[in-house]
Amino acid sequence: MIDYHFNDPAKGRVSYTDLKRHLWLISVFMPLLPLSGVILFYQTGEQLMLLLPLSGYVVMPILDWLIGSDTNNPPEEIVPQLDADPYYRWLTYATVPLHFVVLIIMCYVVASNPLSLWAIFASAIVAGGYSGMGINTAHELGHKNTPIEKTLAKIALAVPAYGHFCVEHNRGHHVLVATPEDPASSRMGESIYAFVLREIPATFKRGWELEAARLKNQSKSLWSWENEILQSYLITCLLQGGLIWAFGWIMLPFLAIHNIWAWFQLTSANYIEHYGLLRQKNPNGRYERCQPHHSWNANYIVSNLALFQLERHSDHHANPSRRYQSLRNFPDLPELPNGYYGMYVLAYVPWLWFRVMDQRLLELPHIQGDLSKVNIDPRKRETILARYG
Repeated sequence: MIDYHFNDPAKGRVSYTDLKRHLWLISVFMPLLPLSGVILFYQTGEQLMLLLPLSGYVVMPILDWLIGSDTNNPPEEIVPQLDADPYYRWLTYATVPLHFVVLIIMCYVVASNPLSLWAIFASAIVAGGYSGMGINTAHELGHKNTPIEKTLAKIALAVPAYGHFCVEHNRGHHVLVATPEDPASSRMGESIYAFVLREIPATFKRGWELEAARLKNQSKSLWSWENEILQSYLITCLLQGGLIWAFGWIMLPFLAIHNIWAWFQLTSANYIEHYGLLRQKNPNGRYERCQPHHSWNANYIVSNLALFQLERHSDHHANPSRRYQSLRNFPDLPELPNGYYGMYVLAYVPWLWFRVMDQRLLELPHIQGDLSKVNIDPRKRETILARYG
């Protein structure tokens, strides 16, 4: 363990040891988990291939419940030292190639073995789920202002063919988060299935519009090599086109399912991160600055270690450039009742999600039952007002 310390004139010596320093390696090796399914396949056959989805959607929520939360924060005096420590950055760098390795191996297994249709589908879901984690890796890298991190973010996004994400997320979602104008912020009464039909096409469109506007301001064509979205999609074409060339046409349905499921993992995260939360408009017509209470937070140890602490989402949106190892917990935040994996399962059953989350939303300290402070699905407004108004 490394002891960080700072001599403060008022407080004296301030010390901090990151007890999770080596445990952050879990975020690095999570993309390799599908390879355990490959080993199971070659030892036992395809029947056990479905165990991997269960590990995410069953085992992880149970571990979050059993092991619990960590609400500790690093002292602010120590944060500059944490941010400067290259160890944490190298973990995110190392994760990027692993997403490529896993997809290529999974494609080889599917193409080289006489699998049943359900096993091919299950393999695509498993691969897509962990490629969806590549979007999370890109999310952490894409918020940083170093050329290598921004480049690695575009490379990571090439695996699930989601190259527009960083442009849309940084310049679109973070600007309009928790407002009715943001397609990546879910609304009270909106199911995840309605949300996915609104979010995926709208964020794709917004990403391209934002990049087109940036290039136009520089008097450059949308189809310029400096188009950051095209840069990532070119890598996607090389990767997935190469997989089709190497392993045959079976890769077309496999990669289609893989890509769609990876996108759905991001949509699932977006759905639970801002459900029903609303920024208020100031007298000048502009929205108030994004505060920690405009995002749902979770401090569950296991799933945060698997996701580069994405679940401390409240501090991330209030301070987007803050690195994962330095993200903070705050009092009186909107708190999810389980980590992201457990909340995904809850969201996939809409009536259960509404039953758990609507009341939790209305009981938040800054809302206290006031529906004017809630981002409500317009199609469900009358029903919600009749029930809770």
